[in-house]
Amino acid sequence: MTFLWPNSLWFLFALPLLALGYIASLRRRQKRALRYASLRVVDEALKKGSGIRAHLPPALLLVAIAAMLFATARPAAIVSLPSMHGTVILAMDISGSMRAQDIRPSRIEAAQAAAREFVRGQPADVRIGVVAFAATATLVQAPTQDREQILAAIDRFRPQYGTAVGNGILASLSAIFEGKHIDIGPVEGSLPNGNDPGATPLGAAPQTDNSTPAPVAPGSYRSAVIVLLTDGQTNTGPSPIEAARKSADLGVRIFTVGLGTTDGQVLRFGGWAMRAQLDEATLKTISDLTQGRYFKADSADKLRSIYHLLGNQFSMETQKTEITALFAALAALLSLAGAGLSLWWFGRII
Repeated sequence: MTFLWPNSLWFLFALPLLALGYIASLRRRQKRALRYASLRVVDEALKKGSGIRAHLPPALLLVAIAAMLFATARPAAIVSLPSMHGTVILAMDISGSMRAQDIRPSRIEAAQAAAREFVRGQPADVRIGVVAFAATATLVQAPTQDREQILAAIDRFRPQYGTAVGNGILASLSAIFEGKHIDIGPVEGSLPNGNDPGATPLGAAPQTDNSTPAPVAPGSYRSAVIVLLTDGQTNTGPSPIEAARKSADLGVRIFTVGLGTTDGQVLRFGGWAMRAQLDEATLKTISDLTQGRYFKADSADKLRSIYHLLGNQFSMETQKTEITALFAALAALLSLAGAGLSLWWFGRII
């Protein structure tokens, strides 16, 4: 715990003086009692003011004053609070390796099913966008709160040739910073996007502002996050590590989900054969650079549980927050408790 006004804590040294003053007042009360003519009256007076009842209300008042003094110093602590993320970009790999069946019924079908559950589980005020990438990347659904449009975009996925994880990250950043220039380099071609008139091939979106957002601290942009789901095997396009550094400069966190098994599976098509394996090292580096987190999904059930966990990650986050109100409330409660006990036991407030 830290304090925004630490100099106010010097007033805490007054608490021992208050305690000494209370002890002195008790001694004066005993001396006055000895002047009574009747010893019976003296005995009743001393009994009435003895025991824990006599000292509990003043003790509560003393603790209340201490809490008030802490409140004046404006304490702050790391606490978990509801997240203010307004946008989540789902960047999903639809490359040929996603046809592997080491996750049943296949990687891409398991990813689609888990993504649907994730979308349905997000708060209604969260905008969700969908980016699909293979050799190039496409914004198949601009960020929206319309869950039906998002689910329809996910249902249209079909495996394509090539894997460019870097393009997927850069397309997601372009969707987040709409109208801002993101230096993504030359990109040729685009993925088929069905009949979706809102689909925007990477590099083809009209720019209304040529300025590039100024670099900030990694993970400091709280209005959006990227969820990147892939097997991580890049074979074309820009470096995914460099794209992750770009995301880090913009403060956008990337939560990476590694889909598949370490052993992978050999895929055969068109006279070619390839082993589709999970590239965990790259995905861990991406998440570390952007202050995100890496998850491994080696089964359909694990993938669904990861998306559920991701939803919890977005709904709550830890941050440094001023907690002055808590100390002020504690001081008020202790003062009321002390006054109430004093009235109940002695018929007067201390």
